[in-house]
Amino acid sequence: MSILTFFKASPAIPLREYTEKMFKSTRMKSFWAFSFAYAIYYVCRLSFNVAKPALVNNGVLTATELGVIGSAIFITYAVGKFVNSALADHSNVVRFLSLGLFFSALANFAMGMNTSAIVLTVIWAFNGWVQSMGVGPCVVSLSRWYDDNERGSYYGFWSVAHNVGEGITFVVTAAIITTFGWRFGFNFAGIMGLLGVLVAMMFMKDSPAACGFKPIVQLPSKDEELDNKEVLHHQWAVVKNPAIWILAVASCCMYVARYGVNSWGVFFLENGKGYTTIEAASIISVNSIVGIIGTVVSGWLSDRFLHGKRNVMTVAVCLLNAISLAMFLFAPEGATWLIILGLSIFGITLGIQLCFLGGLLATDISHKSASGIALGMMGVFGYAGAAAGELLTGIMIDKTTIINEAGEKIYDFDSLSYFWVGADLLSVLASVLFSIVVYYQMKKQS
Repeated sequence: MSILTFFKASPAIPLREYTEKMFKSTRMKSFWAFSFAYAIYYVCRLSFNVAKPALVNNGVLTATELGVIGSAIFITYAVGKFVNSALADHSNVVRFLSLGLFFSALANFAMGMNTSAIVLTVIWAFNGWVQSMGVGPCVVSLSRWYDDNERGSYYGFWSVAHNVGEGITFVVTAAIITTFGWRFGFNFAGIMGLLGVLVAMMFMKDSPAACGFKPIVQLPSKDEELDNKEVLHHQWAVVKNPAIWILAVASCCMYVARYGVNSWGVFFLENGKGYTTIEAASIISVNSIVGIIGTVVSGWLSDRFLHGKRNVMTVAVCLLNAISLAMFLFAPEGATWLIILGLSIFGITLGIQLCFLGGLLATDISHKSASGIALGMMGVFGYAGAAAGELLTGIMIDKTTIINEAGEKIYDFDSLSYFWVGADLLSVLASVLFSIVVYYQMKKQS
């Protein structure tokens, strides 16, 4: 069997007697299967983040090397997300998603077997590419199984999967690393990855037609199809639109702050605030848990109270996110309640930002036939920001760390905190500028 045949979408089989109950049961099993698998994708992606303190404390890696390895996954993920999401449109999504998660599990096992910074960088860069094989199949599956009246709600429910994956990582993986060591943390993520593959292969279905049901999306006739030149015209209009580039900058800066907390939050709390690894990871997990609220209600809030005018809400949310980040970073040592409060507000507002800056605003102002390239631009810029932030954070930690007479490392996180908050404030400014540009574009069209 060739690789193209393996990934080819499942052919339609003869329609069987249609029952609504049978269809909904099959669809729901598929939904929960790919949602669970996507949550496990995050377990296999974030394992390195909770292992960072142990890797530094055991002298395996320096903070700069952690930054290089962490940036490697974001670079390959950014490019891979653009490429693999496009390929998923034409693929058997069950096999596509499962293969990516299988290789991500293997990458985690390999991480637990090495201590060379160069080897670890290569492995984690590879993990970034196969990690990008997760989001596309899930979105395509939502399009194949749900019509326009249902897809939005289920998209919000599915988006919660990444919060669940983060929560598992910051609680369970951190506990395993504390108890058994950093190698076991990677092994746990690998085992969970294989479990996710098993669930996806058993319960996820490629499409309704592949199960003998009527397809949700009917292919248009030739007369209804958009001419390729017209599609290219709309795509070029997206690329030329200054509002899209400004929004991409806002997304880029937001991702610096997002992964500042996700990637380095445990390290920061352990070495800057005096918490243990389990305490620090448990506190950071709050960010993921409360983020579910923001993710689920973001679209509903903007539709219900602002009549779809998400620009105003975006600016307010971005500003609140920056303030809460500063509250979390500059809270006095021992003020756990203040740290958790700041992180809770940060998590809720971040959940909204990920929906708006991550793609929804871009698709709102783009032609429907060019939504893919709009989403792709947000993804590339977002994870480019994450990669740059990861690398700069590692370098800044090394440059500001001193060793006292007893040979102990003394960390100074002030400069780093200003860097993260500054990036978040730039996202606020970019969001304001985006709103202004869109306002004048709409005024010009009218």
